[in-house]
Amino acid sequence: QIQTLRRIIKFTKPYAKQFFASILLVLVLAIVNAAQPRVIQVFIDNYLETGTATQATALMFGGIYFSFTLLKAFLTFFELFLFNTASEKTVLSVRNTLFAKVHSLGMKFFDGTSAGWIVTRVTNDTESLKEFWNVLLNIIQSILSITTTIIAMLILDWKVSLWILAFVPLLIVITRFYQVYSSKSYSEMKSKNSQLNTQLAESINGMSIIQQFRQEERMISEFEEVNETYYQSRFLITKINAILLSPVIDLLYTVAIVVILGLFGYNALENIVDVGVIYAFTSYVNLFFQPLTRLMDNLSLFQDGIISSGRILKVLDDETYTPAQNEMPGLEIKDAKIEFKNVTFSYDGKNNVLNNISFTVNPGETVALVGHTGSGKSSIINVLMRFYEYQEGEILIDGHSLRDYPIRELRDEIGLVLQDSFMFYGTIKDNIRLLDDSITDEEIIKAAEFVQADRFIEKLPGKYNHKVVERGASFSSGEKQLLSFASTIVKDPKILILDEATANIDTETEVLIQEGLSRMREGRTTVAIAQRLSTIRDANQI
Repeated sequence: QIQTLRRIIKFTKPYAKQFFASILLVLVLAIVNAAQPRVIQVFIDNYLETGTATQATALMFGGIYFSFTLLKAFLTFFELFLFNTASEKTVLSVRNTLFAKVHSLGMKFFDGTSAGWIVTRVTNDTESLKEFWNVLLNIIQSILSITTTIIAMLILDWKVSLWILAFVPLLIVITRFYQVYSSKSYSEMKSKNSQLNTQLAESINGMSIIQQFRQEERMISEFEEVNETYYQSRFLITKINAILLSPVIDLLYTVAIVVILGLFGYNALENIVDVGVIYAFTSYVNLFFQPLTRLMDNLSLFQDGIISSGRILKVLDDETYTPAQNEMPGLEIKDAKIEFKNVTFSYDGKNNVLNNISFTVNPGETVALVGHTGSGKSSIINVLMRFYEYQEGEILIDGHSLRDYPIRELRDEIGLVLQDSFMFYGTIKDNIRLLDDSITDEEIIKAAEFVQADRFIEKLPGKYNHKVVERGASFSSGEKQLLSFASTIVKDPKILILDEATANIDTETEVLIQEGLSRMREGRTTVAIAQRLSTIRDANQI
């Protein structure tokens, strides 16, 4: 946990000045808190008890006490403002870093990780981290308040103060016991929360299948089971908190007050005890245990934040990156000749999917890959796109190793059209451009016309500015595929890869785009995975 805390605190470095300033204000606030009881104590012992109090002295001490209260209000405002601003910026930075990290991970990571698990890391865990910073502030406040209170008590009466400090070892034992006992419970709760998000994500994404096969009751039942286990894990934490947090501190506070009154009562039998001192000590006991109550209450959230931080760091530490390139600066794809030489590839490092695959696609030619499910067609695409690293052999483009090209060059010059096209929320124009500001509106329109997508786009309200809902739900599979063609062709790639690109297009739509596909392949080296005869009959090799 200490290691996790050290690493997560490093994210605060850009905002260290704001954090430091807020902590400095917390220290001043703790000193003011400790000084306030002394004001009342001096007034009671030096003026009220002696009968020398006047209206002027009462107003003076009242003004001092009010000034301290006003100062506390200003200090509280500024320290909360500075700390919360810095903590929000820190969480913003962590979330951005985490999101960027997810996009840098290789396809192998996503093969073995559910979408719900990733969503939980980026949303729930970063939100818990935001609470964690607030908890950290409360802990710092509590520690400084307790420290200044102890110093004030020792100055006032060190003998009585030692009796109060005798409670500290007991509090440390209780705190340690709580940490050990709750850590496992919080970890289990987080795991159940991930399962809940995964179940929800799968249900939403697969709703059409669920309803088609009338699986609503089964899915509801499974969700209720996962939700019940999540509830039980949270309820266990609630029970732990109910037993070990505030009730224990309240009990110790009551015992401490009894001890203080007992000590002063015993001393009063032999010596005169100042009333102001009794008031000050009872106030200090409250100032000592009140932060402890807040501290113990926050330990649950602190534990939650530590667990969430560990899970965030787990993603940041993941090294399932996209395959590394030995980039040769300035190397460009010109002729787009592709050569596979004895390429062997395995997803798990044990079972080969490709074994000594060799073929050549000359510039401007089309090779069609045909085979049964699981024969390795898409795997050839995966290694050619550098989604996965191949283990043996070599892949060459224009005589240079695929590993030597800058990854940006490969992405710019290799156009990929998948069987299942994905559309982002936005407009049709946004989905064709894909946020590449260098692509003009005129180029978008030409690309749509090139693949015959303009025929349905022109009929839409707003045309190219027509809104696209999540995953393009309002479009047919054929229309989404045409837009996918347009987004690929608008970048004018030298290599074209079609992975079952016409599988979701109806016969009528297919007739419309065959001419577009033929033109797309003109002057481009094409690798096409296809089962339809209409797609592969013009290929140079099958």
